[in-house]
Amino acid sequence: MKLAFRMAGLSTLILLLCAAKDVMPSSPHWKPTWPSYRVPVILPQSTLNLDKPQFDAEARLDVVSPCGPACHKSSPLPTYEEVKNYLSYETLYANGSLTETEVGIYILSSSDGSQGKSRTKRQIYGYDSRFSIFGKDFLLNYPFSTSVKLSTGCTGTLVAEKHVLTAAHCIHDGKSYVKGAQKLRVGFLKPKLKDGSKGANITNSAMPEKMKFQWIRVKRTHVPKGWIKGNANDIGMDYDYALLELKKPHKRKFMKIGVSPPARHLPGGRIHFSGYDNDRPGNLVYRFCDVKDETYDLLYQQCDAQPGASGSGVYVRMWKRQNHKWERKIIGIFSGHQWVDMNGTPQDFNVAVRITPLKYAQICYWIKGNYLDCREG
Repeated sequence: MKLAFRMAGLSTLILLLCAAKDVMPSSPHWKPTWPSYRVPVILPQSTLNLDKPQFDAEARLDVVSPCGPACHKSSPLPTYEEVKNYLSYETLYANGSLTETEVGIYILSSSDGSQGKSRTKRQIYGYDSRFSIFGKDFLLNYPFSTSVKLSTGCTGTLVAEKHVLTAAHCIHDGKSYVKGAQKLRVGFLKPKLKDGSKGANITNSAMPEKMKFQWIRVKRTHVPKGWIKGNANDIGMDYDYALLELKKPHKRKFMKIGVSPPARHLPGGRIHFSGYDNDRPGNLVYRFCDVKDETYDLLYQQCDAQPGASGSGVYVRMWKRQNHKWERKIIGIFSGHQWVDMNGTPQDFNVAVRITPLKYAQICYWIKGNYLDCREG
């Protein structure tokens, strides 16, 4: 089939991004099903070399913003040029070099004109509902095994053979790269054997005593300009995500990314994520909770969390119709904390950045390097 690109006008883009091919049926036997989205194409247009960064910012383990759902919903829609600027990105390499890539946004069409397929630092709400995950049988098994720790103190999630999705503020404070970003490492929990054995075969005489981190260096890091140009009190929080490419494959099962469905379509209206909260050092902490509100770019919830959990992949489990099986996908990235004015009363929420069709197209291209592998969210 011959395919043609056409530039996405803003009105077309908005309609495209809001269109899912599957609609929730009313049948009592309905399964929560992954929608099939028409995903646009984001392609690099030009790349410039930038001066090496100073790496002088302090690592931030959470982000605080007073701009809540009403604030975001009342903001004017960005223009097409603004969206292009937000989705352009910087790439930081392990040797300290830095580039900036401008992108174009396109709609992929077939030759006949039809569209292709397509508060305080403590963030605990009442009773602490987090679960520490113990024992190698849980920690080393999916989905908990997809959670990794960044050397800057945040959490990340394995989303491909060599890629980790995390929050941008774990790498960049909006103005400068954080200390340690040039020599960034990703930690994987491994069993520490009593006899010190490094072998893969575990016998009864060599049972794990405790878990330890094994670290892999990061080869390069992508951060969207929407985070760098913005700030956490305004548009920046919408773009608080980054992708890390490791120097070698991690050899673990990973969790694919997916376009975030509307909150009303999520199973039970709930989300799940696991992270390395800093009040429980060395422990992986799992939690789930209801989504309380949403904007196009953000999910507002009251999952108990502490600094250190930011960067965790927010996921749900839904039915994959094409494969006839249940599948978990990352639909967002846990970002930080917001005080929100709810009918004149301040209320605090934890916030996750939603993976929209545009963000999916961008992150998928970072991973695959080929837009043809990124057509369905």
